[in-house]
Formats: sequence, structure tokens, C-alpha cells
Amino acid sequence: MREILGRRLQRLRDRFQSLRPARGRSGGTSALLEAALTCATTWQWPVLPGVGRSGTDGTRCACPDPDCVVPGAHPFDPGLLAASTDPRMVAWWWTNRPTAPVLLATGGTAPCAVSLPAGAAARALVRLDAQGMRLGPVVATPTRWALLVAPYSLERLGELLYAKDHVPSSLRFHGEGGYLLLPPSAASSGGRVRWEREPRALPPSRCPDPKSPGVRPSQGSGAKLWLPDVEAVVDALVEASSGAPGGGSRLAY
Repeated sequence: MREILGRRLQRLRDRFQSLRPARGRSGGTSALLEAALTCATTWQWPVLPGVGRSGTDGTRCACPDPDCVVPGAHPFDPGLLAASTDPRMVAWWWTNRPTAPVLLATGGTAPCAVSLPAGAAARALVRLDAQGMRLGPVVATPTRWALLVAPYSLERLGELLYAKDHVPSSLRFHGEGGYLLLPPSAASSGGRVRWEREPRALPPSRCPDPKSPGVRPSQGSGAKLWLPDVEAVVDALVEASSGAPGGGSRLAY
């Protein structure tokens, strides 16, 4: 199955390069298509293009809201429900909008995420590594990092947070009906989104027991990723976020 998906992905890449060779080489726009196709076909993550930016300086969001707080980095047209793993749909989107950010529709069978200020996240990763926690992919922008976790329901999350004495406003949860900006998109706060820790598939011989605490395989028919349960990481993230300067409550992704 993976070999078939790999060949299909390469054909779509070759087709895109033949359609837009100049922009793909000089502007680097093909990297966004390649990233979107990899997410959709290799990881089976539903993706869609973000609204992007407009204006002569490229700082204004292309959506109708003049005061948009996440310029360029949110769904608009198509809407979030259009997110797809169909490589033909993904290729069509980015062939027509080659600079569009890549958005992951979180929840369902796709990963969820927890995001927090960058400095706090770096401290949390040190703590989780020291505990021997197997972490999944980590997405980083200049201001915030997001840890991808196994899918969780809103009810499950609510029960988990209700038991906490305090949940900092700087800690945000990207679950069912949410989205996350993926590399190599432009970040709304400036700079680029990157992988602090890249998605990696585990060979079958190294896959932990699915019943092991704190870790589970990603869903779908693509390559298997291992993602921590949100319960396994939330204590470290809450503690790190509580110490963020100013509470880290500024809305920036």
C-alpha cells in the first residue's frame, strides 16, 4: 500500500512541476504542494489551503475581516469541512493557489494538538523527554509550538481540564472542528512554520504495544505514527504555560 501511495504521490509531484516549472524552482511554492500531498497521502491527514494574504506588502489577510488576528493562517474558501486526503483534490488546490498555507483539520481520525508559547513549550519538551515520554511531531512558529497528540473528544478534554486547579489562557487545544498551520507555511506572526520534531513512521518491529499507557498509533490507512495521549502531556504543558511571561495569552499562532 505504501509503495502504491508513494508512486501516486510522485506522479502528482511530476505533473505539478510540468505545469508550473518556473514558480516551483524560483519561488519554492512547490514545497507547499509537496507538504500537503505528503500529509494527505503518507500520513492520511485531511488538509486544505489557508486563506493566505493579500495587499502590496503581503501583510493583510485575504479574508474580508480587516482586523483578522491570524492573517492568512485560517480557512475561508474552501471551509474547514472541505479538508481532504484525496491527492487529486489537494493537487488541484495548490496548483491553483501555490502559495496557500497548509492547514490540518484536527480531530476525528486525524491528530489533535495542544499549543503554547514557544519558550514554555521548549521547557515542557525537556521535562517530557526526561520522563522518557515518547512524543509525536511538534510544529513550531516563532511565537508558539504545538504538540500533536492522539485524537480526543471534547467531552474527554473537558473532564481532564475540569480536574485542574488552573488552566492558563496561553494553552490552546486543537481538537474536533479545529485546525493547525503546518510547515512550510508562512506564520501569521511572521517567519515560517517548521517542524521542531518531524513526523516519523515507526517500523512494525519498533511499534509499541497499542495498549501501552500514554501512546497510541495514528488512525487511517497511511504510515503509522505514534502520538501521545493528551493526558500524558497536559500536566507538563499546564505547568510550563503557567510560567510564561505575561501568561502568554496573546492570540498568535
